[in-house]
Amino acid sequence: MTAPATGLVRRRLTVRGTVQGVGFRPYVHRLAAGLGLAGFVGNTGDGVIVEVEGPAHGIDRFCAALTEHPPPLATVSGIAGEDVPATGDDGPFVIRSTERAQGRTQLPPDTATCADCLRELADPADRRHRHPFVTCTHCGPRFTIATAMPYDRAATTMAGFPMCPACSGEYGAPADRRFHAQPVACPDCGPRLTLTPALGGLRPARDANALATARALLAAGRILAVKGVGGYHLACDATDERAVATLRGRKERGGKAFAVMCPDPATAERLAVLSAAERAALTSARRPIVLLRRRTGRDGLRLADQVCPGSPYVGVMLPYTPVHTLLFGLPGDPPGPRALVMTSGNRSGEPIVTDDAEALARLAGLADAWLAHDRPIAAPCDDSLLRVRADGTEQVLRRSRGYVPRPLRLPVPVPPVLAVGGDLKNALCLGEGFNAWFGPHIGDMGDLATLEAAARAERHLTRLTGVSPRQVAADRHPGYHSTAWARRRAAQLGRRAPTSVQHHHAHIASAMAEQGLDGTTPVIGVAFDGTGYGDDATVWGGEVLLADYRGYRRFAHLTPAPLPGGDAGVANPCRLALARLWAAGLPWEPDLPSVLACTESERTVLCRQLTRQVACVATSSMGRLFDAVSSLAGVCHRAGYEAQAAMELEAAALRAQDADTEAYPFDLTGAHVLTCDPAAMLRALLADRRRGTPAPVLAARFHRGVARAVAEICRRARAATGLNTVALTGGVFANALLEEESATLLTGAGFAVLRHREVPPNDGGLALGQLMVAGTANNHETE
Repeated sequence: MTAPATGLVRRRLTVRGTVQGVGFRPYVHRLAAGLGLAGFVGNTGDGVIVEVEGPAHGIDRFCAALTEHPPPLATVSGIAGEDVPATGDDGPFVIRSTERAQGRTQLPPDTATCADCLRELADPADRRHRHPFVTCTHCGPRFTIATAMPYDRAATTMAGFPMCPACSGEYGAPADRRFHAQPVACPDCGPRLTLTPALGGLRPARDANALATARALLAAGRILAVKGVGGYHLACDATDERAVATLRGRKERGGKAFAVMCPDPATAERLAVLSAAERAALTSARRPIVLLRRRTGRDGLRLADQVCPGSPYVGVMLPYTPVHTLLFGLPGDPPGPRALVMTSGNRSGEPIVTDDAEALARLAGLADAWLAHDRPIAAPCDDSLLRVRADGTEQVLRRSRGYVPRPLRLPVPVPPVLAVGGDLKNALCLGEGFNAWFGPHIGDMGDLATLEAAARAERHLTRLTGVSPRQVAADRHPGYHSTAWARRRAAQLGRRAPTSVQHHHAHIASAMAEQGLDGTTPVIGVAFDGTGYGDDATVWGGEVLLADYRGYRRFAHLTPAPLPGGDAGVANPCRLALARLWAAGLPWEPDLPSVLACTESERTVLCRQLTRQVACVATSSMGRLFDAVSSLAGVCHRAGYEAQAAMELEAAALRAQDADTEAYPFDLTGAHVLTCDPAAMLRALLADRRRGTPAPVLAARFHRGVARAVAEICRRARAATGLNTVALTGGVFANALLEEESATLLTGAGFAVLRHREVPPNDGGLALGQLMVAGTANNHETE
């Protein structure tokens, strides 16, 4: 080094946030070189470290640009800087090797193929023409290929693909879009596609032939297992009635809707009516599945009836990998599929498949062929799902690809905590300090494969975040698989037991944390869902709690009714309906839809159960009330998947919501704890039905009645306590109609309303609330 020069300044900066895997070092290099500054930039376990030297005005311009104009995928959460002695460094500015230290660097989520890469994919003159793994610093896989931090190629599943001279040249050229892009590859050195048929008469194929064969199989009505960035999909032509029915039957999907992938927004608009906000969500780099209202009329693209039977919604996403784009075809290709069913590659109740050998075994009998590649998947990551509200805000219903592992900023700091969530829609959450990291959607914790997936997800998230949990939080339900797993994990950490968090308290704490509340003032938490273990050992689910992070008090709840058969009885809304009538003292009239849906022997056994209280547990669940009303209205009597009856009831209500303004009444009684009694609602609904009122009108009046009951309970809570903030949470508030109506009434009454956005209202967001309760108080008992 030369002696320090007069007027030179040297500044050391540590940049934290999502700054690795997003082209941040190349950006810093170009910025410094353009300003004529010397120094270096490198990754560390703490973020990105930068030292720049030059004139003071150049240093100031550099620091301002670093904060105000980061690369497209970067998020700068903080910059710590200090002046250090100038060295007389006269350049050039360099990128240093990564320092292998532990830290809290934030890895970005996987993002969709960018416009520049798509242009190269379609350009016959480009060396990456039709390359199924084209990517750059602005797009492609990150979370699903990272095996450790700091994020460098050696710490990804691309480590086994040495770069060819051409790619190595791009990787090392500061002006290139692929400068230090870790997944960079080309047809000469990158992963390879293979097609393995299960059908006789077809030979395995590779690369371009694999894609051509895959397109031909889809056109012939076959079902493909397609390996993406976070796991396998099962795909077929969404307009082919036979193909979709075959897939539904093989997967034992029941009536649950499939997601659909369209090649472009124009095709999506032939399926559904898109608002500007919905189009923005659909085309964002996250590429989630967006729930859209289906287009009616002959001008729309007709999907097979079995794609989303009976639903006014269709879940739509756009291609987010080059493989998806190539399956639909490039300009000049023969016509390809207009829309594809893209559903998770698994059997019902199992986690998504990521391993190639496992895919051949577990998806045997489901797929006719496997379109795979040889780049390993480090972490499973299913597709995210959201809907867009009328005001343009988003409500995430499944938080996974495109969001994970982006951290959530917490309103108060927490110690290192692992929260394991619940048994349905499971997603883990790690937290430390002011940050919380969700893991990807895992699913229902019903078998060994899912529990093993949860353990792998925790290990992967721990490696990437550097958080070593010292405390475990879990649901209070003694029979949950997730709770049992949490007990084992707590024992491994040397703790006697995990912190037990009441289910609905966790829901409310999740909403509070997402909206940045520090918990110094309680909220009126309206937590409606299907099930949650209550303080009295009954099933809760229609709860209004006065809650902060430290505790809660039950202010109101739905009047309990027997749940015949316990959780096993949930698949029979007709039985739930008769149990509700029994609890309300209303007769089982022989012409009621619910009575007609049950066999005589069912009714006999049910009557005996209810009278003798055999195999019955009391439940205040609002989700179960929705199921019961769905059957009483003649909408759904047997449920083939979770929340089917409630979802079909919402669909019916949407058909009548603008044609009717009546609401069914609920009675509020009690002094210390209010009970919300549905007996009057049931009597009014049955009277309407006898008058021949259509089912959609019955459904709409029920929804409106629940929303008005919510508003009235909250008014009474405010009068009693002075509290004015309401949190709407729990899986029932994934119901767009109920959430919108409730929020409108509450806002009109002067309440501040907390509604979920990036954290799901259902059990997919439960772990965040568990983390906050466990991490912010020593005493977690109820007040």
